[in-house]
Amino acid sequence: MSGRARVRARGIARSPSALEVGRPQSSQGSTSVDPSNNEALSNCGFVGTSRISQQYKDNISSDDAGCTFMERGGKIRRDFLDLGVCTREKLTHVRDCKTGSSGIPVKLVTNLFSLDLPQDWQLYQYHVTYTPHLESRRMRTALLYSHRELSNKAKAFDGVILFLSQKLEEKVTELSSETQRGETVKMTVTLTRELPASSPVCLQVFSIIFRKIFKKLSMYQIGRNFYKPSEPVEIPQHNLSLWPGFTISVSQFESRLLFSADVSYKILRNETVLEFMTALCHQTGMPGFTQTCEKQLIGFIVLTRYNNKTYRINDIDWSVKPTHTFQKRDGTEITYVDYYKQQYDITLSDLNQPMLVSLLKSKRNDNAEPQMAHLIPELCFLTGLSSRVTSDFQLMKVVAEEMRLSPLGRQQRLARLADDINRNKDARFELENWGLHFGCQMSLTGRVVPSEKILMQDHICQPASAADWSKDMRTWKILSTQHLNNWLTICSDRAENVTEHFLSCLRRVGNSMGFKVDCPKIIKVQETPAAFLSAIQKHFDPGFQLVMCILPSNQQNYYDSIKKYLSSDCPVPSQCVLVRTLNKQGMMMNVATKIAMQMTCKLGGELWAVEIPLKSLMVVGIDVCKDAFNKGMLVVGFVASINPRITRWFSRCILQKTTTDVADCLKVFMIGALNRWYKHNHGLPARVIVYRDGVGDGQLKTLVEYEVPQLLSSVAEASSNVSSKLSVIVVRKRCMQRFFTEVNRTVQNPPLGTVVDSEATRPECYDFYLISQASCRGTVNPTYYNVIYDDNGLKPDHMQRLTFKLCHLYYNWPGLISIPAPCQYAHKLTFLVAQSIHKEPSLELANSLFYL
Repeated sequence: MSGRARVRARGIARSPSALEVGRPQSSQGSTSVDPSNNEALSNCGFVGTSRISQQYKDNISSDDAGCTFMERGGKIRRDFLDLGVCTREKLTHVRDCKTGSSGIPVKLVTNLFSLDLPQDWQLYQYHVTYTPHLESRRMRTALLYSHRELSNKAKAFDGVILFLSQKLEEKVTELSSETQRGETVKMTVTLTRELPASSPVCLQVFSIIFRKIFKKLSMYQIGRNFYKPSEPVEIPQHNLSLWPGFTISVSQFESRLLFSADVSYKILRNETVLEFMTALCHQTGMPGFTQTCEKQLIGFIVLTRYNNKTYRINDIDWSVKPTHTFQKRDGTEITYVDYYKQQYDITLSDLNQPMLVSLLKSKRNDNAEPQMAHLIPELCFLTGLSSRVTSDFQLMKVVAEEMRLSPLGRQQRLARLADDINRNKDARFELENWGLHFGCQMSLTGRVVPSEKILMQDHICQPASAADWSKDMRTWKILSTQHLNNWLTICSDRAENVTEHFLSCLRRVGNSMGFKVDCPKIIKVQETPAAFLSAIQKHFDPGFQLVMCILPSNQQNYYDSIKKYLSSDCPVPSQCVLVRTLNKQGMMMNVATKIAMQMTCKLGGELWAVEIPLKSLMVVGIDVCKDAFNKGMLVVGFVASINPRITRWFSRCILQKTTTDVADCLKVFMIGALNRWYKHNHGLPARVIVYRDGVGDGQLKTLVEYEVPQLLSSVAEASSNVSSKLSVIVVRKRCMQRFFTEVNRTVQNPPLGTVVDSEATRPECYDFYLISQASCRGTVNPTYYNVIYDDNGLKPDHMQRLTFKLCHLYYNWPGLISIPAPCQYAHKLTFLVAQSIHKEPSLELANSLFYL
């Protein structure tokens, strides 16, 4: 099968008019796109032209010619769409004030920098038409910029829409220019909008301005981040390079426009795709090599260092070689070998290597069908880390040591960036030309909420460490558990001794925790996945409370086959343990304690609690992820508490076909959770608070308009009398904001329980940041919470305190975590289904945390 046919088989649409790749020279009418060829990438905004004079070319900023601010219809970039969703105005109890007051004030330094503008600053948006119409965006830009009406003004142009910081004299301006061929082109520049600085469109233009500035600082844009290849961090023992850089954003915060920056790294392997393919061929042999190679490489992101651009590998075309020709846009044909020699002075060494296929999407039109580009494996470097590499503990430790900056190290990088911007003459000129002034780093005041006490079976405990009470678990009696007296353990012959020792330790730690464990039925099998699964099927008893498997290796099909069978086909809680884990010297009691805690939860037990002042409260966590085997399937996880103490849980998961990360099954899930609550408590909860995780850029409006109505409908239908009051909170773990405390002329991570609900938040949202986890090394990352719907009318203090309390209730870790427990449970559930089960777990397991 050809590369083209394979891509079609994967469901990637091709236009008849799209530029084709992979045809030998003898194929008539075929043209080819090279991703580095500016002449070819007309659909990506890099169009070469010889019809305009050099004088015109010199007037064009490369960013203006190559970037797209919006779609033709005025579509704003996806990550700016959320800025237009104003939810706070509908929440009357926080419309005037959304800040809390409890806790101890703490002074914080942020990674935000002020951007000052004149008081009456506006951005003027114009629409430009050409008669006759010109296809070349570079030509359109050159002809427009050649006029004196625009020569001294700060401007940005994407070929259709023009932005100016100064208004033209007339609403409609007629201009005329002549091309080198003597053709007269008329341009009509029409004022369409006057935009304030807080407009999402302005924020997008500000981002483009900073893209120009970072280019002047000799940084390259890869994705949305900016990196400095000239200052790499080399890790030669693992054949890796780290490019330091920044992720940036410009946004309107509570009272002013702010620029935010955070340190980022690009991981590059000093290994080309060709070297990877050669090693794979030697390892696997020629039979089946192409299939194995495609499985390993398709989906990977590669970087071409001759132009510092990244591409996704969508296919491998084995029929095309570097000696084949492709047709340039001017109609001439050239071989790949000659092209790279002429364009980059690169001599290709392997003339028999196949071609990587990358689909190039239009930046201006999401509906446009992608064009194909051929990439030379020899010139493509792998980025990121494979699953095999990430399982290498020593390698990941070295990478983490380089990338995990301390608060002081991060602050020094930010201070250096600000200094570079202010010292660079071209950067200053660009900012001043737009009326912008890059100010100082911002400080603000946060609050530290009180620490929580842990409620155990017979006493209330104040842990020695608020972030981690694992050492205390062996001496505390857990809240409730079941007696484990009928269960099965499967191990290999070689693991018999270590299994016996482990079971002895498990009984000892279980007794001290209040978890009684009897001896299991032990079955010894050969060390193959099939043998383990066959033993389960042969010896399974419907009365078993739990099945434990002592696995000889972390080979994925061991775990997947066992979990799939015991979660769906024959539902019973299961526990998988690696022999390698049990062989760790001096760690057996710690391992046994953690496994005893997991087993207790899988049997429906409760480990600990915190005080919840709100009575009759249900909390819900929702998360979504794509199925590992079928990216067209979305896995939706839903976990709800079913008792007032918030220690027992109802879990559901489903796979749905969708193109977005939006759930359409929430009504069914919520009704099921409310029914389960009613069964346990003989009434419905007075309040329901939903924490929604897994929300991508640009999805906030869809959540408000599609998911919230599902939840409202379900709580309304559950009772004919007064329905439960509902709140919905969007949770984002990966936010750009960072906060530091100044201590003895240095900076440190803020204390646990730090809340920020002013200055760094957004005026149109009821939002706050919470730091609920400690970081022994590196800089702590706050979690961002955005309340998008709130019938409960809780005070900001109470909402923040409740969220902090819920971060204590994740039973897989005896300590604080970064997000509320129901969110983390939903994440664990969706991860298990997406990676191992690939279908809906049995409802018989819905009342236990079987996925821990």
